[in-house]
Amino acid sequence: MNPDTEKIKTLIESWLAMRLDPAAAAWVRDRQGVVRLGDRKGLYLAFGMAPRKVGKSDLGLIDEELSAANQTRPGWNPRGWSVDQLTRALLLLSIPTMESAELVAVLDQLFGAGEVGELVAMYQTLPLLPHPSAHVLRAAEGIRTNIKAVFCAVAHQNPYPAEQFTDDQWNQMVLKCQFIGVPMSPIVGLDQRANPHLSAMVVDFVHERWAAKRPVAPDMWRCVGHHADARALSDLKQVLTSGSTVERQAAALALSQSSDPVAENILESVPDLVEKISNGTLTWATIDSISSP
Repeated sequence: MNPDTEKIKTLIESWLAMRLDPAAAAWVRDRQGVVRLGDRKGLYLAFGMAPRKVGKSDLGLIDEELSAANQTRPGWNPRGWSVDQLTRALLLLSIPTMESAELVAVLDQLFGAGEVGELVAMYQTLPLLPHPSAHVLRAAEGIRTNIKAVFCAVAHQNPYPAEQFTDDQWNQMVLKCQFIGVPMSPIVGLDQRANPHLSAMVVDFVHERWAAKRPVAPDMWRCVGHHADARALSDLKQVLTSGSTVERQAAALALSQSSDPVAENILESVPDLVEKISNGTLTWATIDSISSP
């Protein structure tokens, strides 16, 4: 289903109106008018000039504004966005209504010439654009990059992958977090999109790390618990027995996500961790806080 771009634009305009000085606000309104007329060259020029005209300060959205974002476009969380990123999103949303192929052609031009800041803004804006299914290949391209800022613009706090990616694309993105060195917890829909193939891929990856005597990020087990097979359960039991404190906690959390009776039997050996999971004092957020540098 297409996002309600008019409501999203109205919300963005209200945020910018409270944060831009008169000259910057006038520039945005003028450039919006140019874009609405279908002036592609005007769009490309304005998109590149946005940081110089409006600045790069953080939006600093308050809780009420973030709640409004989620109500206007479920899953949208612009926490941490900057003024220039929001301005660029508004410019993209101001493109006149067009068929999906036309919109993709305009975006291809911008992506092809974009520097890192522009790419980040565009990937962040994907869930707000019309014709969502038309942008899957573009989003999949974003997760193949080794530029952390660009990868995270797709993978973190972005509802688009969970809604549009195939399992293969989703699994590639989740595993890429480990290779590129970013956390998995900001991925929207991480637990909901868990699947047996991803669980098996993670277990294979863990065995490779163990064979090379390299550490395993504790949050990786989060992708295993829901679909843990006998091999995965054996590995989790091993970690629960001989791992570090945070590794044992992660293994316990993963086991608690499994519906297999074997998992329940394994957890009987750690009643203290089971109690912490039950009362909410041990969660994946706990693991993130301990594991983060």
